[in-house]
Amino acid sequence: MYEEYYGLSACPFRLTPDRRFWFGSEGHRKAMSYLKYGLYQGEGFIVITGDVGTGKSTLISQLFEELDENDVVAATIGTTQVDPENVVRLICDAFGVQPASDDKASMLTAFEQFLVEQNQYGRRVLLVVDEAQNLPMRTLEELRMLQNFTLGGQPLFQIFLVGQPQFARTLAHPDLAQLLQRVTASYRLEPMTEQETSEYVVHRLEMVGWQGNPTFTPEALSRIYAETKGVPRRINTLANRIMLFSALEELQEITPETVETVVADLKKEAFAASRPAEGTTEGQGAPVPPGHPAHPAHPAQIAAASVAAEQAVLAAVNALASRISLLESRAEDHDRAIREMIEIVSTLLEQSMAEEPPRRAGGF
Repeated sequence: MYEEYYGLSACPFRLTPDRRFWFGSEGHRKAMSYLKYGLYQGEGFIVITGDVGTGKSTLISQLFEELDENDVVAATIGTTQVDPENVVRLICDAFGVQPASDDKASMLTAFEQFLVEQNQYGRRVLLVVDEAQNLPMRTLEELRMLQNFTLGGQPLFQIFLVGQPQFARTLAHPDLAQLLQRVTASYRLEPMTEQETSEYVVHRLEMVGWQGNPTFTPEALSRIYAETKGVPRRINTLANRIMLFSALEELQEITPETVETVVADLKKEAFAASRPAEGTTEGQGAPVPPGHPAHPAHPAQIAAASVAAEQAVLAAVNALASRISLLESRAEDHDRAIREMIEIVSTLLEQSMAEEPPRRAGGF
């Protein structure tokens, strides 16, 4: 809608990751350096973590764009709530490997043959596992075992694990000590700085032919950073709504007041998402008249209702992820406490048996 008004060739702030809009912030450049270092090493695991919306998927897309297909065969999987057998099946599917049958042994045999063939062609095989925080520990162990495929002492398979910050706690579990020892490098992707946020907004606009209309004042860009904390996905959501609002109001300059108005609209919509359907009052089917608090206050709210719904869903997902992370942490503490208790009881029993005097035959 606003693309036509401002003469843009495409939407500059889509939420879907798009490597064409790659922006190399300091954090993203460092993360890319770690990934390329891992490729140079050619073995072990590389771990990249970051909060929701910090650009991990875009980072991987850019890495794949820069890979030479003559040197590296790469694939990615993102459905990670799977058991060990199914993760092998997913990996085979990702690389186009066709096993003789559907049992795990056949899949492993076919995959090993694929690795050997790629090695003979002078190519390395790389798997990127996205959303790695969802991987069960048994599946992580299966991935570690897959890295045992070697030829003449040379590793044939490398894995990059990309996930949210709680994944680092999973890797610290005692049962994953062997996998942790194979992590050659890890990096946490942080949000962008205020300066990078301003450059990011301008960069995405310029990628679609922006010629300075509308103009963003420095204060408006600072307000965008204050609201989004430098998280790319949040920036895209807010900037997209700002552009829509500005087009509807036929603005040529975006000021802090413009940003404040859009932020207020977004907050109203997030609150309204939990209320009865638009146009009715709670418990009734009667239309809401203009001027009623539940009636849309601005045409931008109607035009972008789907964006508001998406933001509400994203907020719910983030909240659920935080709760799951807390439960996982408590479960790990509980598991650790049980193991310690078992060790203490075992030690006490051994000491008791060692101190007990031997009995004579007959028990007397």
